[in-house]
Amino acid sequence: MTERPAQRVPNRQLAALIAEAGFSNAGLARRVDQLGLEHGLDLRYDKTSVTRWLRGQQPRGTTPALIAEVFTRRLGRRLSAQDLGLDACAPVYAGLEFAATPEEAVDIASGLWRKDSGSHAELRKIAFTPAGLVVPSRDWLIGRADERVGRGADAAAARVPVQGRTSVPRQRQIDRSPGQRVTGGDIAALRSVSELFRTLDQAYGGGHARQALVRYLEHEAEPMLRGTYGETTGRRLFAAAADLTRLAGWTSYDIAAHGLAQRYFVQALRLAQAAGDRPYGSYVLVTMSRQAVYLGHGREAVQLARVAQQGVGSGPPPVVQALLHSAEARGHAVLGEVRASTASLVRAERALGAARPGDDVPHWGRFFDEAQLADEFGHCHRDLQQYRASAQHAERSLQLRAPAYARSRLFCRVVLATARLGLGELDQACALGAEAAQQAMEMRSVRAVEYVRDFERRLEPFRDASAVRTYRDRVAALS
Repeated sequence: MTERPAQRVPNRQLAALIAEAGFSNAGLARRVDQLGLEHGLDLRYDKTSVTRWLRGQQPRGTTPALIAEVFTRRLGRRLSAQDLGLDACAPVYAGLEFAATPEEAVDIASGLWRKDSGSHAELRKIAFTPAGLVVPSRDWLIGRADERVGRGADAAAARVPVQGRTSVPRQRQIDRSPGQRVTGGDIAALRSVSELFRTLDQAYGGGHARQALVRYLEHEAEPMLRGTYGETTGRRLFAAAADLTRLAGWTSYDIAAHGLAQRYFVQALRLAQAAGDRPYGSYVLVTMSRQAVYLGHGREAVQLARVAQQGVGSGPPPVVQALLHSAEARGHAVLGEVRASTASLVRAERALGAARPGDDVPHWGRFFDEAQLADEFGHCHRDLQQYRASAQHAERSLQLRAPAYARSRLFCRVVLATARLGLGELDQACALGAEAAQQAMEMRSVRAVEYVRDFERRLEPFRDASAVRTYRDRVAALS
C-alpha cells in the first residue's frame, strides 16, 4: 500500500494578516517583488503564488523574511516569518533590517554576532547587495532620535506588547529580566578592546583576530546591552557597541566576506543612532562608501558619502568634514568623473587645512591627517589614470605615514607601483610591486592580496619584459 502525501494545512496566520493589512493577493505579491528588487533579487511572484502560500505551501530561500518585512512596514510592528506561519529562512536577508527600536537593534545585532561566532559558514558567503544600502541610509538620515535607551527593572518589566504591537520577533524573544549593572569602567573596557583590535587589524589584517572580536561582542558586549543602565550610560554603551560592530564589519570586509560586512555596517549604523551620535553614524556611512568603492559601485559610494554629509551638516570639526569629502571623491573617481572628484578633493584639502591642534576631533577621526589625505589623492588620480599626480601623492603619503599603519602603507605602495607602471617606469613599478607582494603574504588580508593581483593584471601587457619576469620569480620564491 502506497503512502499518501501529507495534506497541507491552510495558513490562517497569513490569511489574518493579509486581511489586517488590506492586501489583495496580487498586491502582496507585487510588494514582495518590489522589496526583492531593493535587495537585488528578481522574484516575479503573482497572485497565484500567494494563493499557494495560503494553502500551506512554504516559500523558499529569503522569501519568508521578505514577506515578513512587507507586513512589518505596512502594519508598523516587527513581524517574523514564524508570525506569518512560514518557516524561518536561511540568514541571507537577516541583518539588513534597520531596527525600529533600540531593543530591536540589540536583538538583530546580537543575533548576527551569535551566528557569526558559531558554525554558520554560509554567512561569510553572502553576496554584497548594492540595493540593500538604500533603506538603512535613508532611515538613518530621516529617522528620529530614540527618546529612551536606558534599561532598569521598571523598563524591562514594562516592555510588553501594547495595542497589538510587538517590538521583537518571536524567535528573538529571550529573558528580559534585568542583568548586570553597566558601569563607566565597563564602557572604558569596551573602548580599550576596540583600540586593541583596531591596532591588530591595521598591522596584521582583518583575518588575524576577527573571530575573537566577534566572540567578544557576543560574550561581553551583548550581556551589557541587555543589562541595567541609565540614559547617559546607555548612550555611551550603544556608542561603544557601534564602534565594535563597525570594526567587526571592517575586518569582515578585509577578508572579502562582503555581504556579512554589509550587515555589520547596517547594524553599527543603527546602534550609533541609539547612541545619539550622528557624527559616528556618518563615519559608518563613509565605511560603507569605501566598501562600495572597492567593489566598483561608484554611484552608491557617492550617495552614501552625500547622505553622511547631509546627516551631520556643517557642525563636525574640519578633520571629519575632510574625511566625508574625500569619501565622495573616491566614488566619483571610480566612475571616471574627473571634475566632480577633483572638486571633492579640493573641499577635503581645504577642510583639513582649516583644522587646528585644539579641535575636538572624535577618536575615530584622528587617523585622517596629511598622510591619509595624500593617500586619497593618490587613489583618486590612479582611478582617473592621472598617473603623475597619483605617484606624487602616493610618495608623499608613504613619507608621512607611520609604520604602524602597515596595511595602508601596502595599499599606497601598490598605488605608487601602478602609477609608475602607467608612466612607463617598469623597473620601479615591479620593484615596488614585489615589496607589496611580500608584505601581503605576511598579512591575513584578502584586500591586500587583491591589490597585488590587480597590479599583476596590469602587468600582463608587459609579461615578456625582463623586469616582469624578475618580478614573477621574486613573488614565486615567496610562496
